[in-house]
Amino acid sequence: MAERGCPLEAVPLPAEVRESLAELELELSEGDITQKGYEKKRAKLLARYAPLIQGADPSLQAESRLPGPAPSTAPALRPQKPRPSNTRDERFRSDVHTEAVQAALAKYRERKMPMPSKRRSALAPASAEAYTPPDTSSASEDEGSLRRPVRLASTPLQSHPSVQPWLGQAGQGSSTSSSASSTSSHPGGSPAAALAGPAALAHIGVPVNSRVSSKIQQLLNTLKRPKRPPLKEFFVDDFEELLEVQQPDPNQPKPEGSQMAVLKGEPLAASTAWPPSLLAALRQWGTTQPRAPCLTALDTAGKATCTLTYGKLWSRSLKLAYTLLNKLTSKNERLLKPGDRVALVFPNSDPVMFTVAFYGCLLAELVPVPIEVPLTRKDAGSQQIGFLLGSCGVALALTTDACQKGLPKAQTGEVATFKGWPPLTWLVIDGKHLTKPPKDWHPSAQDVGAGTAYIEYKTSKEGSTVGVAVSHASLLAQCQALTQACGYAEAETLTNVLDFKRDAGLWHGVLTSVMNRMHVVSVPYALMKVNPLSWIQKVCAYKARAALVKSRDMHWSLLAQRGQRDVSLSSLRMLIVADGANPWSISSCDAFLNVFQSRGLRPEVVCPCATSPEALTVAIRRPPDLGGPPPRRAVLSMGGLSHGVIRVDAEEKLSVLTVQDVGQVMPGASVCVVKVEGTPYLCKTDEVGEICVNSSTAAAAYYGLLGITKSVFETVPVTVAGAPVSDRPFTRTGLLGFIGPDDLVFVVGKLDGLMVVGARRHNADDIVATALAVEPMKFVYRGR
Repeated sequence: MAERGCPLEAVPLPAEVRESLAELELELSEGDITQKGYEKKRAKLLARYAPLIQGADPSLQAESRLPGPAPSTAPALRPQKPRPSNTRDERFRSDVHTEAVQAALAKYRERKMPMPSKRRSALAPASAEAYTPPDTSSASEDEGSLRRPVRLASTPLQSHPSVQPWLGQAGQGSSTSSSASSTSSHPGGSPAAALAGPAALAHIGVPVNSRVSSKIQQLLNTLKRPKRPPLKEFFVDDFEELLEVQQPDPNQPKPEGSQMAVLKGEPLAASTAWPPSLLAALRQWGTTQPRAPCLTALDTAGKATCTLTYGKLWSRSLKLAYTLLNKLTSKNERLLKPGDRVALVFPNSDPVMFTVAFYGCLLAELVPVPIEVPLTRKDAGSQQIGFLLGSCGVALALTTDACQKGLPKAQTGEVATFKGWPPLTWLVIDGKHLTKPPKDWHPSAQDVGAGTAYIEYKTSKEGSTVGVAVSHASLLAQCQALTQACGYAEAETLTNVLDFKRDAGLWHGVLTSVMNRMHVVSVPYALMKVNPLSWIQKVCAYKARAALVKSRDMHWSLLAQRGQRDVSLSSLRMLIVADGANPWSISSCDAFLNVFQSRGLRPEVVCPCATSPEALTVAIRRPPDLGGPPPRRAVLSMGGLSHGVIRVDAEEKLSVLTVQDVGQVMPGASVCVVKVEGTPYLCKTDEVGEICVNSSTAAAAYYGLLGITKSVFETVPVTVAGAPVSDRPFTRTGLLGFIGPDDLVFVVGKLDGLMVVGARRHNADDIVATALAVEPMKFVYRGR
């Protein structure tokens, strides 16, 4: 038995103790443990092998004794508060941590690489290298226990059987230890070090490696961190009940009608007066009616800045096509080939140059991709447009000199590269930058067939942008169907307030108008903000027969009409409301009619329509002189609509929605309504679903996106028995509605705005309508 104060040089330490001390050194050097915690743990590890010290803490003595009957004279143990078994440190410790640390230590013992430490031993460890260290306790300890004075146990070393096997093995090498950095204060005032001072510490052998590679250091730091708790444990015990699927109400209204049938529109008449193609119409009017006005542009003051004739449109488009095909070369090779996509970057105030660029691309057999003018280099919306341009492989952008000067510039003076955009070559198409073609040069463009004519961008509710590809055949069929449905005739004047680059503004104001040699007066959006009554003034000045507006334009006109007594709308035979599919547009139509009926506006002139980027024009109301039925409206229960069921209600209630029809199906088209989710079964006659169209006027695909193209453009509606309703696929329009009396189409919302809350359906258009209803306008929007 070793006497108190005897030298401890010959006392060997087991390998597990030395490795544990090495880990303590590492934790202290990394700041993972406090100095007091380090001394506390070190004292616990060496308590069995240190000499007896007078006045040792009984609790430490009890901890250092071997299992067995306790002496009768032993003092009672200090009551310790039990550590909860479900604390974070114990719950998330992993055996992987222990095994990985052991493997790392064993690996670097074989390579004789030292461990990192701030304290270096004076003697080299020899015999403990072959022993695997046990798992060490966590660095986090009870703070209360760290404040107790550290004393050594008085149990003699020889009394421990566990020391005997080590006595003969550790004598071959000297043992070292690192000196204590600080001493804990003794209640009596005398310093009591963990091992009776620096002299005693120097006699206890502790192998401490000095360095380790950075990768192993990083591995050790990572393995010391506790695992994250499972996601489920972050929630309360009843979270499963919160996520439980709500069962449908057995008393909710259900559709009771019979299964609907496919609705077919009137046949598309093949008129001999129609040109065989759109470019043939342009050539015909440009050569036979060169002085006929095609397009008039207005400035922000309402004055006509330019009137483009059909002769000028033909010659400028021809010049642009020749330049694109023959003057743009790279290494003596044509930069563009038929079918390439070209971006059209024009502001909303320049319809003339946009129209020239559009038809110039068609003549050159290129695919125009109209986009918005980017405002900044990092504009979020322009980033999505850049993704579209990249997916379409666009390498050339057409613009005007004035527009290019307003674009952000790089330090070199050239147009800056916008974030997310592919590298582009910019071409200014003003007259001085184009080359006049030889007299014997004629374009070989054939704008018929399934080839892509143009790509229109569409932004989804998630903010992503896709390109809707429209074929030449669909483009021609759309112009013919609109001509038949709207009764367009040559030399008619159309006032267009919409964006001429897309949707109905493009179909009516740029394409169908050229086919019929119409004159379009384009009212820019900037002018509408300054003078909301400007479009009515132009209808009166030019004796326009048709006008293309949105319900917001009618709404603004009512604000500015006071004091305007010299306007007349008696020349209008069609007032096309492009957003007539919005359920809240009926209020604007009614209020506008009430005010301007005394100024020549007839009730049958108001013609709402429904459009979709995928199906183009879905339906449009015809005046009685074109064979259209009387307009209708439906007063529907909003409670029934929230369950997808049509229930007629009383109009004086506040919980109803009043909607107007959007007219009849387009000529040559077939329409059906299918269930929104799952298999596209036909809906019942009193059920709301998604409107699907089968028509030669519909678009072809989402450019480059085959997956969603199949689900949208190749839908096959089926009956309850599972039989297809047609051998031709239908196109989903994204419009929610039903077929009403007289085969009129009603739209109650859009699929992009659909919100399902508690198994009930609501629509974002209701939010818009509510916001408009609370505006200090004295307007009452029905159903809100």
